[in-house]
Amino acid sequence: MPTPAPNPDVQISPLDLIGLRRRVEGLRLAAREPSRSVLAGSHRSRFRGRGMDYQESRHYQAGDDIRNMDWRITARVGRPHVKVYEEERERPVIVLVDLGPSMSFGTRGAFKSVAAARLAAVIGWTAIAQGDRLGALLITGGAAGGGYRELQPAGGRRAVMRLIRDLALAGEAQDGTGAARAGGPGPEAVDVATAPGGLSGGLVRLRRVARPGSLIFVISDFHSMDADTRQHLGQLHRHSELIACQIADPLELAPPPPGRYAIGDGRRTGVLDTHPASARARYADYFARHHAAVAAMTQERGIPLIRLSPEDDGAARLGEALDLGLGHRQPSSLGLGLAS
Repeated sequence: MPTPAPNPDVQISPLDLIGLRRRVEGLRLAAREPSRSVLAGSHRSRFRGRGMDYQESRHYQAGDDIRNMDWRITARVGRPHVKVYEEERERPVIVLVDLGPSMSFGTRGAFKSVAAARLAAVIGWTAIAQGDRLGALLITGGAAGGGYRELQPAGGRRAVMRLIRDLALAGEAQDGTGAARAGGPGPEAVDVATAPGGLSGGLVRLRRVARPGSLIFVISDFHSMDADTRQHLGQLHRHSELIACQIADPLELAPPPPGRYAIGDGRRTGVLDTHPASARARYADYFARHHAAVAAMTQERGIPLIRLSPEDDGAARLGEALDLGLGHRQPSSLGLGLAS
């Protein structure tokens, strides 16, 4: 008998992610300061260099390019001055995708890991469509230990295809417990040795991939966040535009109806009994506190937060958020369906 095709709602499917290219028409990842130049590159860089957009004039310093001399001001004040220009360049868009153990879970729609991969692909296709470069950092293990795959920013369709390839490889390398199995990264990826850290470790490593001025999407359920996560998010957000995307399964938003449910982590099994009202209350309280902690952590730093369910259409939800001016609004003002 032929081997049945993998379920794309359970296992990350390259064909599924490639097909999302058709869904990004009309989406745009807005920049804080849109470009005003007709040169290549659609965003205004925070770096200064020799370009076509005049920024200011300043005193000449040893080593300055004499081609930038501002002769008019030099003649007027009697001291040499040079013109400083603001350089136009492509903006790197970086996606951090958490594929740790807690993401290998789903009750409706798809596994959280699949939803995260689909959202990353939508962001990737949108980024290259508007001329940005795309990079990534994939977390392939939990807080107790795990691997990280780094993809330096690159442009064009090839950048998205290598992201899709490595998302699929990372998904194949996870069994039911999220433990790494055989399977290496693509040739352009840097496969970092297993090390402790989880989400916080990934954020630290992300600083090696993301240069100042990048647009960063952090896609995770944030169950592996720890006391250091808030600090690392703040450090990244200080020099880059950062957007947090929380993937939450429907079962993490409300307790299941009263009943007895078989549960397991791939190694151990147990029974969740939600008949007692006290059990349902404890269940709801645990996840309410988790969601509140994520919302508080991002809001304190002024980081926009989207909360998505694996049942959601990631492209449509991202479009809704962008229409609301996601990059310029606080989490509390993002409206229905987004984290408050």
